Amino acid sequence: MSAETLVEVVLPGTVEPEGLQIRQGVVPAAGPGQVLVRLEATGVSFAEQQMRRGRYYDQPPFPFIPGYDLVGTVAQIGDGVRADLVGTRVAALVKVGGWASHVLVDAADVVPVPDGVGAAEAETVVVNGITAWQMLHRKARVRAGQTILVHGANGGVGTVLVQLAHAAGVKVIGTASARHHAALRERGVIPVDYRTEDIPARVRELAPGGVDAVFDHVGGRSAVDSWRLLAPGGTLVCYGSASTRDDSGSKQWPVLKLLGRVWLWNALPNRRRAYFFNVWAGRGFSRSRFRARLHSDLTEVFAALQRGEITAQIAAQLPLARAAEALRLAESGTVAGKVVLNP
Repeated sequence: MSAETLVEVVLPGTVEPEGLQIRQGVVPAAGPGQVLVRLEATGVSFAEQQMRRGRYYDQPPFPFIPGYDLVGTVAQIGDGVRADLVGTRVAALVKVGGWASHVLVDAADVVPVPDGVGAAEAETVVVNGITAWQMLHRKARVRAGQTILVHGANGGVGTVLVQLAHAAGVKVIGTASARHHAALRERGVIPVDYRTEDIPARVRELAPGGVDAVFDHVGGRSAVDSWRLLAPGGTLVCYGSASTRDDSGSKQWPVLKLLGRVWLWNALPNRRRAYFFNVWAGRGFSRSRFRARLHSDLTEVFAALQRGEITAQIAAQLPLARAAEALRLAESGTVAGKVVLNP
């Protein structure tokens, strides 16, 4: 058997997608407490789109290997790791480093993928599924019979959010451009065209008393409108600042401004709550608690996928060596679902 070669995609600086570099090397060995995962699927998320512009608020210094999450098979274990992990399919949230043929991960950070769930399928719901699940159930704590507004209902997180909300018996209003409306209606979503319609006015028509929760990844002006659309007792969950993706200047400022607004809104005596959701929150405070929550929530997401409550939406699958093309495609706004990279 020939020795395997490590293949990595490197982001050298703020470049166009074509500026990504492919590097080959020696496959690393698992150290104590680690597993070596042989990649089966990784993907393009909004984080990588921001990172290549140098706009992700806590990205490492260039050059680095992007790749927010991954699914693969445990090829090797380090000391102190359960032997039965070898050969199992696992998922991991890594923030960076996922765009590689072999990735070292702490054994405590991997979550088993259930039998019958394919690697590409599982990949579509790792970062998107965890984000959607935690915002819906841990932050907004939605209940059957409630009405929510999901911005970008056809996006990576939006698609999963909408389906998880339906499984919980929640009515969904979703913003998207007109070409995605038919697909949203099939999912039982009431679509609103963010390009041609006055979103606040339309949502007030559909939910005169306000909505119970809003999930907003746009930030800026949209977050202010979203806050005003909440019913008493409602929750706003902001989880990004897509409206400033192409801005120049400080990458921290849009997030800090949003955090300031959230703090101010929560200080007002108005029976509504606002959150800025960050999937990594609490990791520095208690890593074991963070891991337990992630493990439990991702296991719930995989179970929902197995039951058919959420469907894996794969926009396209491309080999790792064509990462530039995958990034272009994901950024084009022309595809629904997740652009997946395979080794």
